[in-house]
Parts: sequence; C-alpha cells; structure tokens
Amino acid sequence: MGLGAVIWRAYAFGMKTELPVAARIPQLDRRTLFRNGLLGAGLTAMPGVTGAKTLSGFGYGVASGEPSADTVLLWTRFQAAQDSVLEWEASLNANFANVVAGGTITARAENDWCVKPVARGLQPDSWYYFRFVAPDGQTSQIGRTRTLPQGPTSRFRLAVVGCSNIGFGWFNAYAHIAEADDTDLVLHTGDYIYEYGRGVYPTKEQKLPGRMRGIDSEIIALADYRARYAQYRSDPDLQRLHQLFPMLHVPDDHESANDSYRDGAQNHQPDTEGPWDARKRASVRANREWMPVSDEPWAAYEIGDLATLFRLETRLEGRTKPFDLREIIGRGGKDPGKILAALQAFENDEWREASRTLMGDVQESWLADGLKASREDGKVWQILLQQTVMTSLKSSPDIANGMTDALPEFIRNRILGGVLTSMAGLPFNMDAWDGYPAARERLLKSAQEADANLIVLAGDSHNGWASELANMGAPAAIEFAGHSVSSPGMEAFLTWIKPEDMAAQSVQTNEQLKWANTKHRGYMSVELTPTKATSEYRFLETVRAKSTGLAGTQRISSDAGSHALDIG
Repeated sequence: MGLGAVIWRAYAFGMKTELPVAARIPQLDRRTLFRNGLLGAGLTAMPGVTGAKTLSGFGYGVASGEPSADTVLLWTRFQAAQDSVLEWEASLNANFANVVAGGTITARAENDWCVKPVARGLQPDSWYYFRFVAPDGQTSQIGRTRTLPQGPTSRFRLAVVGCSNIGFGWFNAYAHIAEADDTDLVLHTGDYIYEYGRGVYPTKEQKLPGRMRGIDSEIIALADYRARYAQYRSDPDLQRLHQLFPMLHVPDDHESANDSYRDGAQNHQPDTEGPWDARKRASVRANREWMPVSDEPWAAYEIGDLATLFRLETRLEGRTKPFDLREIIGRGGKDPGKILAALQAFENDEWREASRTLMGDVQESWLADGLKASREDGKVWQILLQQTVMTSLKSSPDIANGMTDALPEFIRNRILGGVLTSMAGLPFNMDAWDGYPAARERLLKSAQEADANLIVLAGDSHNGWASELANMGAPAAIEFAGHSVSSPGMEAFLTWIKPEDMAAQSVQTNEQLKWANTKHRGYMSVELTPTKATSEYRFLETVRAKSTGLAGTQRISSDAGSHALDIG
C-alpha cells in the first residue's frame, strides 16, 4: 500500500483505516483484425457496460498466459446446462489452416466453467492464434498469443499494468496497449479486481456512473469472488487485452482483502465474515479459475539469453502481519515529543526484526538461487514481477503545508502522523517493503552476491516512481514502479499540493527516488535489450471517459551493469 493508497484509504474509511527476436508481433490493422475475428466477434453481450450478470456460452472471451519457449497456457469459460467437452486449437495463422496443437478439455460447473489447457510443442519466439469450439458448434473469439524466445535475443517488450478499480473509470490503459500493439507480454502487478462493496471504494461521490454494476456487497465467499471476476471480465477493453497478448499476473491484496497477509487482512473481520483461511482459499481458487495463471504460487521464466523474469508471491504464502502505525503512534499519547520517541524506539527494535518476511524462507532461498543461476547462465537482466514498491519512501515534511481545517480531522491526523513518522526517520507505508527492511536487505544482498542486473517492477501505489536501490551503501538494483490503470493516486486527495510539487518534494525527501509522477493514470512499456532497459511511462489523458489519448510520456533508461537511471 503506497503513500497515495494510504491517503485514499484514510479518506474512504476514516478511523477504520490504518496509517500509512525471430518472429515479431504481427502488426494488424482494424480491417485485418475484424476479418480474422480479433475484433468485434463475441466480445461481450453488454458493450461498454460492466456487470455481474452471468453470460452463457463463451461470454468472457479468451486469454493466455504462463508462456515458455515451447508452451502457452490458454483460457476460456463456457457455461452451459451441463458439463461440456470443448475442442481447442492453436495455429500459426488466423484461419487455422495450419493447426500445430490441440485437444479437448471439459468445462465443469465445479470449476465455474473455466478451462486452462496448455498448448505444447510450439516454436520459440513465435505468435500463434487459438480458439475453442463447443459441442453445439459455438466458437470462441480467436485469441492471439506468443512463446518466449530461446537463445540470442535482441529485444523484448513488456507492458506493465496494475491497480484497476472498475468503479473509478474506464480501463483506457488496457485499450491503449491493444491499440499500440507493441507488446510481447503483459505483466499485471496485482489489484486486478477489488473486493469492496458498492459505495465504499469508490464512494458514491467518486464512482463513475455505469461502471460498477452487478454484485453490490463486499466479496467474501467463493461465489462472490467468482462474480466479481465476471463483473470485471465483461469489460470489453480487458477482454481485448487478454485476447491479444499473453499475461503474467501476481495477485496483490485486493484479489483477497485490503492489506492481506498470511494470517489475516485489515479488511477482514472474523467475527462477522468467518475464518480468514476460508476467505483466503476462496480468493485463491477464484483467481486460479478465472485467470490464465499457473497453480504454482511463484515461478521463473526465461526470455532467451536476455533475461530471467521471476514472478513472486508476497501476500498470502509467507507475509507476516504488517505493522500498524496507529498503534505505534498511540504509544506516545497526544504528546508530539512522546510520539516521536515511540517511533524512534520502534525503528531501533521491532521494525528491524529479522524474522519478518514478505516471501517466506522457502521462496527467499529459491529466488537467491535463481538470481545466481540466471547470471551463471549468461542472462543479462534479472527481473522481479511483484506487487509493492521496494524503494524506501518517506513523506515530505512539507506535505502538511496548505492543509486546512476543512479536511476531516482523521485525515489531518494521519497526514500529521506521516510528518512525525518522517521526522523519526521512518517510511510511511508499512504494507510495502518498507515495513520489512530485513527482508528487503536479504533480497538485495542476494542480488549483489549474484552480480545481478536486477530490475524490480512494482505496482500498488497508484503513482509512478523510478529509483536506484542501494543496500549496505552499495548499488543493488533499479526499480520501475508503475502508476495505476484507474485507481486514484495522490492527486485526488492531496488537493492543496500541485502534483508537480508533490513529485518534486518526494524526490527531494527520498535519496533513492530519482523520478516521480503523482498526477496520471496509465502503464509502463518496458523494453529490454542486451545493453539497456527502458521504461516508457505512458500517461492517459483521462479515465473518466473512454479515450486512448495520451497526456504525455516519460522515458527512463538504465545501462546493463550500471544500477543507475538516465531520466530522459
């Protein structure tokens, strides 16, 4: 939960909320897409409207993910009156004259009618088309997917997205990725769905009319989570994204509940919502049914000789409970001096506890071994696809300047608490890597020992950040943290500070932070070459109306081996 997320959660929840290559991508024009079934056909029964009404047949399109050099996982959902045996095909061309893989798989009610066959025996670095056929002759959309390269690789392109709350606006970032058509693989850093009921986040005043139809209540049981995925997956821009590109996805907290961890969540009350383990199992099961994802909680992917991409799990498997800064501040009562002393005592003791972890011992060891093996194998880049910001972020003491008594008291208290936290030398967001400094140190140390060219990709904060990560006084990694698809950032709530000033204050306050954008929604387009990694931050003009217009871009690069950023 980044600083922007802390602010909006304070705003929304009041006192309940805690503080803070060989075959390149086919360039297809719209006429070709229509002719080949990649536009228009069966996208949704409700164009432009997102609802939770269950769609029969192939109502939710197709998707793909988990690519390797010779395999891709395919996905669809087919609902009928009874279990149905579906045929599936993968082909080198859109008319399926050259089918190279296929088989049958059964859509069953027990899996919410979702199927996930794996196409095997494919060629590396190649684009394929795929489809499903039902017993009654119904045919799904035609999807497009690709395998990863093998051997010498001169370029690979990633689109990095995250934090897509449907109630706040249109998924214009997804639409822009499809329109730009310059991506090999989509990476989703989490918060693909949100668990809240109607009127919570967004509030009644914040929501965009017509965007959040269907299930009204907070999702808790398996049927609820399934309905929420159906609600999101009936969005045509999200369907189009899945139709055209393979995706790797890491769930963050809102796929289960806000600020979730191994044994609970901030937004879970066992007395009224039942055992956490039951809710956690339901959320994981629905995610693995509805998403083109592996059942393995973490995995590695080889992108030719160019990179190893590590998909991490930092929420439900190993994460220990986040600290509650309200409780720490409360130890000092209402005396600012005593509050500051309590925070400094916390910094020197509990905050540095070595046993605290986001990943758990097994995954930490797996990642350390993987980083070393990747470098020994000659891979240039080592990339972490994970959920939360890793760089240390303290709030600027100037954040309270201009704040007025018109703000609710609980918001003023939280902002002032953030200033005190910063004065004590502590970061603001204990739900990110900042709440687990020993675990962060272990990870970065393993990257240094492996001589890794580590790139950390992150979401969660709703704003854009680019950082040079250091460990024990030595360079260790770079981080590209992306802004949200639709969830609001700091600009929506710190209205007395110009976004440009907020970004400048953030960079000035935080040594590792080299660039920030606290104004826009959008996504990152990350290009890898043997000598350079470049993130182009693409800012959408709006999410309150359907548009793929860009307000601007920002390119930030890093030379291999430098652990340094060039702010273009």
